[in-house]
Amino acid sequence: QVQLVESGGGLVQAGGSLRLSCAASGRTFSRHVMGWFRQAPGKEREFVAAFRWSGGSTYYTNAVKGRFTISENNVKNTVYLEMNSLKPEDTAIYYCAVGTIVAGWPTTEDRYNYWGQGTQVTVSS
Repeated sequence: QVQLVESGGGLVQAGGSLRLSCAASGRTFSRHVMGWFRQAPGKEREFVAAFRWSGGSTYYTNAVKGRFTISENNVKNTVYLEMNSLKPEDTAIYYCAVGTIVAGWPTTEDRYNYWGQGTQVTVSS
């Protein structure tokens, strides 16, 4: 059974940094992609970034490009979302999710089969 355990959220001032972690277990993920989504209060959940285990390629939504970076510790099967230059509008619950690789980058929730529990990120102005 696939499990995704997130950690690393918290409160930070605008301009600061946080690193989120998502530890994946339960199977091998060579044919999978991990996505990061976020949901701000009163808004729908939105795609943030994605990572392919096979090859290590990444994809970011324009709102976070240049500020957020995905990396991996393949020994721990953990994927990190490094968030720099944080803005108040980045405040949200952040979720990691796993889906199977398809053509292109999966940016919608229905493309993912497994989800983490979410971690709160709050950026104060």
